[in-house]
Amino acid sequence: MSVEEMHALGWDCLDVLFVTGDAYVDHSSFGSVLLARWLIHHGFRAGIVAQPRWDKPDDLLVMGRPRLFAGISAGALDSLLAHYTAFRKKRHDDAYTPGGKAGARPNRACLVYANLARRAFPGLPLALGGIEASLRRVSHYDFWTDSLRKPILMDAKADLLIWGMGEYATLEYARRLHKDEDTRGIPGTAWLDRLEQTPEGPRPAGLPPELAQTPAVPLPSHEDILADPVQLLVMTQALERQVHRLDAWAFQPVGDRALVLARPAPPLTTEEMDALYEIPFTRRPHPSYREPIPAAEMMRTSITSHRGCGGGCSFCSLALHQGRRISSRSEDSILAEARRLGQENMERGKGPVAISDVGGPTANMWQGYCALDRMHERGSANRTNPAPAQPRSQAGAEERNTGRCRRTSCCYPTICKFFTTPQGKHVGLLRSVAALPEVKQARIASGVRADLALRDAAALAAYTGEFTGGQLKVAPEHCAPGVLSLMRKPPLEVFEAFLASFIRQSKAAGREQYVVPYLLSGFPGCTDNDMRTLANWLRERNWNPRQTQCFIPTPGTIATAMFYCGKNEAGEDIYVARTDAQRLRQHGILMPGRSSAEGRRQDRPNRPDRQGKKAAAEKDATAGKRTAPGREHGEKRHNGNKTEHTAGSGRSRGTNRPDHPARPDRSRRTAEQHPPREAERARDGKTGRGSDRGPKTAKFPVPGRRA
Repeated sequence: MSVEEMHALGWDCLDVLFVTGDAYVDHSSFGSVLLARWLIHHGFRAGIVAQPRWDKPDDLLVMGRPRLFAGISAGALDSLLAHYTAFRKKRHDDAYTPGGKAGARPNRACLVYANLARRAFPGLPLALGGIEASLRRVSHYDFWTDSLRKPILMDAKADLLIWGMGEYATLEYARRLHKDEDTRGIPGTAWLDRLEQTPEGPRPAGLPPELAQTPAVPLPSHEDILADPVQLLVMTQALERQVHRLDAWAFQPVGDRALVLARPAPPLTTEEMDALYEIPFTRRPHPSYREPIPAAEMMRTSITSHRGCGGGCSFCSLALHQGRRISSRSEDSILAEARRLGQENMERGKGPVAISDVGGPTANMWQGYCALDRMHERGSANRTNPAPAQPRSQAGAEERNTGRCRRTSCCYPTICKFFTTPQGKHVGLLRSVAALPEVKQARIASGVRADLALRDAAALAAYTGEFTGGQLKVAPEHCAPGVLSLMRKPPLEVFEAFLASFIRQSKAAGREQYVVPYLLSGFPGCTDNDMRTLANWLRERNWNPRQTQCFIPTPGTIATAMFYCGKNEAGEDIYVARTDAQRLRQHGILMPGRSSAEGRRQDRPNRPDRQGKKAAAEKDATAGKRTAPGREHGEKRHNGNKTEHTAGSGRSRGTNRPDHPARPDRSRRTAEQHPPREAERARDGKTGRGSDRGPKTAKFPVPGRRA
């Protein structure tokens, strides 16, 4: 964070500088911090600039010019999703900022920060990363401007894009730059190349040798998608297959350029996961902050047991970012972290720690694996015998980095017979954590997959009776069969069977507990009648939703492509609630009071194509403000308005997690800050950070206009 801290480590300069839209918390859940620590673990000198001012590059110059490259990330969430609700209302909070206040990062943060880095360090290699860049790596639909945008690399003018979980690619990029080697072809990266015409069709002109002899996945061009929206769905399906099969690279023509996607980075092994999470994170915010950071408080007592999810839900970005394969830590590694948490808690005089969560995207997928992959790995091991000292990237990774399965989901339409989830071992892990003298109790707050839990009655009984802290999160999402099919979710009967078992086990354990189901409105293919079916289903059970999430078409998902083209995965026409009025109507079927309030604010439509320019200019005049270095940074965020209905006793409860706010956002502002305008303000010498509490109302740009 400062040159004094750098010198205290004995460093005269940095090798790599990370610029992030999140506050600096030394915790593994903060991506830029994790990557910086990972590089330091491997001998590189890495530093972080968190939430810099975006009107001038001074904050990036504090520790000097890095020797190798600058890594750019918007933070833990797409910056536009961080700033706006499903109805394009301005959010006032950001869980990844001191004080939880919004406004510490700009819209389209990757573009703004990349521009800052180019101004601060001319000629320095720039690498984009994080969820915003990862999901925008190819042409994508942008809900906030209702337009198709080109790959983010073209707008950011960066040298490389690291997509997915970036430990492998970031480390390899640093090593190659250090050795002055060609950086093209690193698994898990993307770059721009010249497009040339060949007898077989258009191809990248400068393909690295390691890709020339491997399978290729050609993607529809940007121009083809503009001409035929269905091609976005075709491309998203192809990209999903490319990510899962692990052995193919892909490319997309964009004008006279080609976006080249190397094969995916291999999932981390258990040994690598252990090494990564055994880095001695302090789990605390940087001491310069004067206000608490909500996300840091929420994550302080949680333990990540694994990453990846085999669900493959059509609305979820995990399939394209973390992947469907599960990378799990060992039991010893998790127990060691639990002991450290307890010891730190007792050193503060608070006694044994209550572990709020031991999980991942889906808690009961810990140590899950595909039996087909295991059989292939054993066959590959019999054919190859790499030297033990050889680097993983060259020793067996090529053989292991392939996939046999071609399903879009391990759990839909039914659970694959090869998808193995040892839930009994997971229960044993939780019991071992809870039995530690440093631990008061252990819970699973990250939720369980209902169809998997029903496969193991003993595990489900343990989840219910031993490790549920009053509420257990489950995601049925809907009850209408057609909508569930479009979501790639199991039928309603699965959730009802799970609910019956949960209630029965809770009564047997003598505990009053509730299921918190997540539900969606406005999903592509969901009609008003489908929402009435869901409302009736809830009413029959005396469930009263306090808040619900309206579907937000985030870049890169199958559901977003269906929203854009109006067709399902089979190419059949589906109804799409596209306008704010249609989405609000569906929202209001479950939440009449909330819908009325939103509707009153919609008297003057908030659609981007109906907005004037005057208010946007007024907002632009204040964008970019921030406090002086060393003072509190301001920002805060939540991830949509998740439905949280408590089930089991007929009563309704809501949660107040930072990413699931209990109160509706009452803001009337829908500002869209344009990076080009921010650059103009910087050149004009105007400074400051945008106020989220000012009286002015800023508007979105016209659809199709580049923001």
